[in-house]
Amino acid sequence: MEKVSPLLSNKNFLYATEFFSGMSIMAVELGAARLLAPYFSSSQIVWTIIIGTIMIALALGNVWGGRRADLDKNPAKLYRRLIFAALWIGAIPVLGKYLILALAGVLIVAIDTNLLIWAAFLSCMAIFVLPLFLLGTVTPSLVKYATDNLEHNGRIVGNLNAFNTIGSIIGTFLPTFVTIPAVGTAITFFIFSGVLLLIGIIYFVSVGANKIFCAVAVAIFILCAVVGNSNSFAFWEKNLLYEGESIYNYLQVKDAPDKIIFSTNVLFGVQSIKVKSGDLTGMYYDYALAAPLLADGKKILILGMGTGTFAEQCRKYFPSAQITGVEIDEKITALAQKYFDLPADVEVVTYDGRAFLQSDKNFYDVILVDAFQDISPPFQMSSTEFFALVKNHLAKSGVMVVNMNIRSSGAGNINEHLIDTIGKNFAAIRTIDASGVTNRVLFAADNDKILNALKNRAESLDDEKFSRLMLHIAKNWSTPALGENILTDDRAPVELLSMRALDNIIQQNLHYYKEIYRREGLDGVLNRF
Repeated sequence: MEKVSPLLSNKNFLYATEFFSGMSIMAVELGAARLLAPYFSSSQIVWTIIIGTIMIALALGNVWGGRRADLDKNPAKLYRRLIFAALWIGAIPVLGKYLILALAGVLIVAIDTNLLIWAAFLSCMAIFVLPLFLLGTVTPSLVKYATDNLEHNGRIVGNLNAFNTIGSIIGTFLPTFVTIPAVGTAITFFIFSGVLLLIGIIYFVSVGANKIFCAVAVAIFILCAVVGNSNSFAFWEKNLLYEGESIYNYLQVKDAPDKIIFSTNVLFGVQSIKVKSGDLTGMYYDYALAAPLLADGKKILILGMGTGTFAEQCRKYFPSAQITGVEIDEKITALAQKYFDLPADVEVVTYDGRAFLQSDKNFYDVILVDAFQDISPPFQMSSTEFFALVKNHLAKSGVMVVNMNIRSSGAGNINEHLIDTIGKNFAAIRTIDASGVTNRVLFAADNDKILNALKNRAESLDDEKFSRLMLHIAKNWSTPALGENILTDDRAPVELLSMRALDNIIQQNLHYYKEIYRREGLDGVLNRF
């Protein structure tokens, strides 16, 4: 049996182990969300997968750790497990993103439904189960090591749980408000990996054992820190102007030959765009310009400002308009000013869109609702209560325009829910699919007369290209049928509906390559690129 450390004689070191273990568990959980978010979103679905997977790992670790502690009371085995957990966590920034993409690539050709859910689940299982399982062995092991008198057993267990809980609290706030915004997800993993590694090494130094093991562990940690010290999630991109993180989002600014693109996800979606020529964007923002044209847009409110694409377009085509944007993420606003030439006279308020409306007393000619949490609108900005609030802030002849992001078909899809919900508050609705993208744009007003004026107004425009687009909208938009799929503050499953819609789009686009894979194998797919 190995020598027991004198550090354990007054139990303080055991309490410290429990404290830093609890802190690291929560830090890894939050780091897991940030690692997966750029690839699979940070929706409630992904959070559910992360929390469920981690709880399973911790529960299994509790059971196994307690049994191992009963069989062998030697603390050295626990501290070896801590070092292994530390090294695994330290390797996540090096290998995690490659493993995520590899699993996603396999699933693309292996399954037909729920691709994103399965990819997120298996990625979480592959990356985070083992270290969290090992950390789950800490508490039952420490209870065994710390208990030397059954009369004090309850107090010792209570103390250990208290230290674990306090550590978990700090491990919740520290990454979210300090380390991830300041130094990024990768270094956050290294910080908490280093803490666990240090705890294990201190133990073995105190007993003068396992020197080679500790030296190798330190060498592996340093190697991981050097190789994995990168905040790049889109590591294959060579033309990024910016890549970073805020409290709310992964942020990416990409320089393309004819435009600058802003995105909060590396695999899908464009949140904002700036066309270098100053022309129309060719995206849904252009279609949304029908709203200020219809409403004589002198006062425009944008809920979900992003980097200001719609604001810039409004400033060009409606130069006298007073424009206010609401954006919850101030880092996005900073990027708008640095890379996207956000007009200086556009007021930007850092606030949640619905909270802003609740405190605002102004009326607007146009309100654009374009707020998203990755692929889905926030549930609080999708309900009938929210759209009633929007209507109350519109002028009498005002127009609301909504970007519905992912157009989908079939009964009960996300767009059908949003249309039905909006129809509860607005008497006149039109929808049109933007060409070349997956967005569907909805216009809503108090009566049909307001919307029916588009053709006449488009014909009077001096700008030929702009006039042609507005006439296209007037000719091709349609009045949707309304149903009873009403979203409310109590029930708005927008994330599940959006995830299904995106999964359908991915599967439709991948069908061509999946057929080639089935006929010709991987070589056939590679030969098509």
